[in-house]
Amino acid sequence: MKRSVKIILVIIAIVLASGAYFAYQIYQSVMGSEQIVGKQEGIPQPMSPTPPVNTGIADWTNWRGENFEGKSTNIGIQTDWSKGLQKIWDVNYLCQDNGTASWAAAVVQGNRLIIPGRDEKNDLVFCINADTGELIWKGSYEAEAGSSHGPGSRATPFINENRVYTFGRSGDLVCWQLEDGKLLWHKNVKDAGGSEPQWGFSTTPLIFENMVIVQGGGKALVIAYDKTTGDLLWKSMEGEAGYAAAITMNIENEVKLLIYHGTGLSCLNPSDGKPLWTAPWPTEYNVNATTPIVSNDIVFHTSGYKMGCEALKITQSGYTVLWKSNVMEAQHSDPILIDGYIYGYSGESSRNNGQFKCIELSTGKEMWSTNDIGQGTTTFVDGHLICLDIKGNLFLVKPDPTGFKQIGKIKSAIEGVKNPAWTVPVVANGKLYLRYLQKLVCFKLNV
Repeated sequence: MKRSVKIILVIIAIVLASGAYFAYQIYQSVMGSEQIVGKQEGIPQPMSPTPPVNTGIADWTNWRGENFEGKSTNIGIQTDWSKGLQKIWDVNYLCQDNGTASWAAAVVQGNRLIIPGRDEKNDLVFCINADTGELIWKGSYEAEAGSSHGPGSRATPFINENRVYTFGRSGDLVCWQLEDGKLLWHKNVKDAGGSEPQWGFSTTPLIFENMVIVQGGGKALVIAYDKTTGDLLWKSMEGEAGYAAAITMNIENEVKLLIYHGTGLSCLNPSDGKPLWTAPWPTEYNVNATTPIVSNDIVFHTSGYKMGCEALKITQSGYTVLWKSNVMEAQHSDPILIDGYIYGYSGESSRNNGQFKCIELSTGKEMWSTNDIGQGTTTFVDGHLICLDIKGNLFLVKPDPTGFKQIGKIKSAIEGVKNPAWTVPVVANGKLYLRYLQKLVCFKLNV
């Protein structure tokens, strides 16, 4: 009898411990901050003298590159990966201390690579020599931030003319001089009525004409500032901010804004922010995080949390739903449109067991699906897809609607990955840049 009671008590203890462990894991996945592990260096002294600014033949100056499509203009890449890719340089100082996770991707113009980072009290911005890995300049400002997935920036910077714009997870929109990092102006969207979403402000700044546009949430869902002075030009709508970049769309020869916010996809007049229509898309936790795809008069968008995806036909007067399904459920991994077909990951971004799919845009028909390359992010370059899974493995895929075609693989292209490697690969001027928390690695991609 005593033995039976002891066994029962042991079983109960195991069940309770397991429940506590899984509850902790769930909490960490929602609200925790990924700990910085592995090699972590101090921030070096900047180069002296400061090199002049130049441009490259295939720059990547904003989120998802030219036209926000996830496509690099770089050509001449190496497709034989049997011996890997040559590493040119790496740095390990983007995140200082332990709980300072930052996920933002790099942008590149010529010899200037801009990437955000974080220490315990400050948002950091680094300008790194894209060719050598040397630090050109560092900017910083003090910013309090929540801990969910770290206090560092999620939003990718935007290089425009001689300036670069960054947006921190606490709502700090900052304009820096590209040449030397001089802080030109600094605003916080909360001062205009913005309200921080659960996982921090994440929308990459959009430069359009004389404006820089971000999602502020709250009483200022969309905000436009003067890109030169930082003066508030207009604010529009109310509601929960989303996590997706604002993009433009040409509708019958008129340029409009598309804003994928917490509860739907809205179309706005860019001159004054007037909302024209909203396609409702209320996801769990108000997470709409992928960039909509524009193809002529069709807009495709997708979210996780069992919401699926939808294709809309757009006119000046509004929209109609072409099709809607659960064929793709991309949580925060942006699909890419190539020759009428959508290629991308579907599934939860914290688990490396997603599906990579090909879908026909016009009908929503699934052409094929594979689980051979985990869950991750992807970039298109020179007729190929470069896919990075959340474990740091790299894959080269030839887009083909008739079937999945893996061309190459590099295991542990990013070494020492313990948390999800969520940052999208960036390709510019013959080089491939991979970011994982404090680490940034540059590979020679071109032949």
